[in-house]
This record gives sequence, structure tokens and C-alpha cells, in this order.
Amino acid sequence: MSSPQQPSEPTYADRVFRSPAGIAGGVVLLALIVWIAGDALVRGEGRTPWLALAGAVLVVPLIVAFTLRPAVFVNEDRVRIRNPFRTITLPWAAVADVRAGYSSEVLTQEGTKYQLWAIPVSLRQRKRVSRRQVRNAHDDPHSRTSVSADVDDSQARLAPADRTVADLREVAERNASRPGAQGEPQVRWAYEVVAPAVAGAVLLAVLLAIG
Repeated sequence: MSSPQQPSEPTYADRVFRSPAGIAGGVVLLALIVWIAGDALVRGEGRTPWLALAGAVLVVPLIVAFTLRPAVFVNEDRVRIRNPFRTITLPWAAVADVRAGYSSEVLTQEGTKYQLWAIPVSLRQRKRVSRRQVRNAHDDPHSRTSVSADVDDSQARLAPADRTVADLREVAERNASRPGAQGEPQVRWAYEVVAPAVAGAVLLAVLLAIG
């Protein structure tokens, strides 16, 4: 008689980190490009419609790459970093550190650094948090309200990007020994972004060259 199969570990959907400001900016820029290029295609004369089309084919993939595309996908086994032109998959065992200086980045065990475009660092937010800490430090402790409980929390003392990085670091440390978190880093180029941008650049160069 065969032994009963052991139940597999439950799988959970990835947590996704994105930049709301980047997405909003990308939508605005895309709407502007569509309006300008559409107007040139409808009303333009001579080579103008072709130049507008080539420019749009070049610019739209770049806007998408730097605003809408960046994201960080996290589960118990790995982190998948979707940057403008590459997608990097790192099992947690391959991650040495997650840190934030002037930018958020992951450091691998081999010493390679990958930026987290989806988690931009805001020096202004850091200064705002620092000023709030100084202000709370000078408050009368007897007059503090329940808000002070949040200030005393270490996570509440961090700017949003730093808080996210600290959360990712904790996930990496907690899951690095999991069997499913072993393996080597994998890097894939985003040809779906690079190819149309190159095609647009070539078309635009040809149109400008032939006058």
C-alpha cells in the first residue's frame, strides 16, 4: 500500500510594490504623446505624419519602461524585480542585503547590485520624518497622545521607501533557508520594450536622413 502524499505548502499571491507617482506621471505623458501624435497624423502634411509616427514608436516604449513597467514582486521564495529594460529574479538565498541610500537596491551574495526602480527614495520624505522625530522628542511626555505609540514604533520612524526596504530585508532574512528559495539569479532583457524603441529610432533616423 502506497503511503499517503504529504500536503504541499500553500502558495500565496505575490505582493507587488509599484510607484503610484511614476504610474500617474506615465499616464499623463502617454496621453500627451497620443494627443500630439494623433493631431500630427490627422492634420500634418508631407513627412510630418511619418515623423510623428516614428517619434511615437520611439518615445512610447521608453515612457512605459520608466513609469508603468517598474515593479517588485515578492513571495516566500524569491523577489522578481521588473526594471525598465531588465527583469531580475532572485531567490532569497541569493540575496545578501536590501538597502536604501540615494536609491533602493538589492545586493546579491556575489556582490552584484540591482536597483529597485519601483521603490524610489525621497530625500524630502526622509527630512520630513526626521523633523517629526525631533519635534516629538521635544514634546512633553505627559501630553503625548496615542499618536506617540506610532512614533515609538521603529517602522513608523522610517520614510515610506525605507519602510518598504526594511520590510523586504526582513522577508529575505526570514525565507533565505527555505528549500524553494535556493538557486541562482536570473536576468532577462525586456525585448518587448527594447525592440519597438529601436525600431522607432531607426525609422526616425531614416526619415531625417532622407530629408
